[in-house]
Amino acid sequence: MYKDYLILGGAGLVGLQVCRHLVHRLSPTRIIVASLYEEEAEAAVERLEAEFGNQVAFVPASGNLFVPSDLAAKSRADLREDPLLRRRLLAALYDDFESAYKQNHLAKMIKRHRPDVIVDCVNTATGLSYQDVFDGATKVREWISDKGIDNKGVEDVEALLLSQSAPQIIRHVRFLHRATTEFATKVYIKVGTTGTGGMGLNIPYTHSEDKPSKVLLAKNEAAFGHTGLLFLLARTPNAPIVKEVKPAAMIGYRGVEVRPARDKHGNDDLFEPKTVSVTQGALDLAEPIEGYTKQGKLEVAIVDTGENGVFTAGEFAAITALGQMEYITPEEIAQVVVHEIRGANTGQDIISALDGSVLNPSYKAGLLRNAAMHDLAEAELSSGIPSVALGRLGPPELSKLLFEAHLLKSAFGDFKSILDEKLSLAGMAKAMKDVLGASGVSKTAPSIGIPVLLPDGKSILRGPRINVPEVAGRSSTIEINKRSDVDKWAKKGWIDLRPANMKRWRARFSAMVEARRDLQAAGSAAATIQTYTGTTLEIGEVVAWIFNNEMGGHRVK
Repeated sequence: MYKDYLILGGAGLVGLQVCRHLVHRLSPTRIIVASLYEEEAEAAVERLEAEFGNQVAFVPASGNLFVPSDLAAKSRADLREDPLLRRRLLAALYDDFESAYKQNHLAKMIKRHRPDVIVDCVNTATGLSYQDVFDGATKVREWISDKGIDNKGVEDVEALLLSQSAPQIIRHVRFLHRATTEFATKVYIKVGTTGTGGMGLNIPYTHSEDKPSKVLLAKNEAAFGHTGLLFLLARTPNAPIVKEVKPAAMIGYRGVEVRPARDKHGNDDLFEPKTVSVTQGALDLAEPIEGYTKQGKLEVAIVDTGENGVFTAGEFAAITALGQMEYITPEEIAQVVVHEIRGANTGQDIISALDGSVLNPSYKAGLLRNAAMHDLAEAELSSGIPSVALGRLGPPELSKLLFEAHLLKSAFGDFKSILDEKLSLAGMAKAMKDVLGASGVSKTAPSIGIPVLLPDGKSILRGPRINVPEVAGRSSTIEINKRSDVDKWAKKGWIDLRPANMKRWRARFSAMVEARRDLQAAGSAAATIQTYTGTTLEIGEVVAWIFNNEMGGHRVK
């Protein structure tokens, strides 16, 4: 069984119970208890050490998982108020993935500790959705019709961009994928949320006067968007085992006590009220507190529900009543998490439920594919224009590879001619150049934004638009600074007729032909994604083989 565990949100209500259940059930060697704040992580570790002594090595870790590591200890308010830090967050969210990955705090935490298992108890959807994109949009719209934009306007726009949940959750899951594969994490389990405590659009609880609350529904959108991305992660080759446990009730509770409590505006004072008229005139909704006499602290009996906050007796009774959110204990959640780590069939893993209910490829569709391909071939002949690619289906390599395979088929016809030892690489390149016109590629490809790099590597055939490289923003001009730029663009999305690329194609075809021989000798046992099953050069099948074997772009089930 696994020995090293990283519990994200380990100091929270659920995370702490997960730590306890791991010790009782799975005999771990080390548990890294990660929390947003250092003092919370250290306090949780002290508490666990007091309970379990030296039975397990508990290690505290802290910081914001969604930002660069050197900013992980700063509050969200500090990050958003500083223009330079805001722009660093924007760059980490919207700019180059590789640079952002190297700096990301979650990725660095996984790299440092290299756990066998990650249990993610962070309330991710709440953290992202409660940045309140709706409030940000309102602020931007207040000045958007003005002639200019001042510094405050810039701050509002940047804050709005940073409050978008979709870019954040996408980047977060991509970081998770890269780090868990790179550092060999075996299992990743998410403790997620429905966003509404299991209730529907009629949920009466709200964060504003709207019902249902826009902010609450944004939480639901983030929660299930996260689930969808984890579903994809679970279907990714070499990724860890991915599971999600999604409580559909309020989680509670940590304890009951009498203490000063804050309202939704952060106030914990009692004030002597004033009497004012509401017959007409202005009504100030937020007067200075200096104009009011304080009457002590708002000390009430509360129940602590961890990340969900504190509730009075009345609030707790209402929200947990039969027919409302009701509630589930963190111990029950932790028990399911531990069962899932052990591989037990709890029936409560959302990813497995989705996996078992989606409609997969069918036998009938496989038969009809042949009919469609036959009809396409006849239609292609009647049109006189090769049906190769339109550039609408990404990635850019798809169109480039399809056109190159089409040129090879037009120039040589079959694998045997291409693999003829008497044919030089320069001869291959020349033959492909010679059929550019007859194959229709010289007009079709450049017209849809795919240039043809000629065998000398010094010039291209192009149309009015070039798709690769992709340039963000309004600019459409780039500088060619070095030969490696052309090499990178040619690999990504230019038809490349240079001899070096001919060498790549011959190696591919050699591997395909060899795999086809194995299929004949070994039967169905040799039918894998490494096998080219056709007997003739079919451009779609060839490119699919490249995606399967060179790019890792294949499905696992």
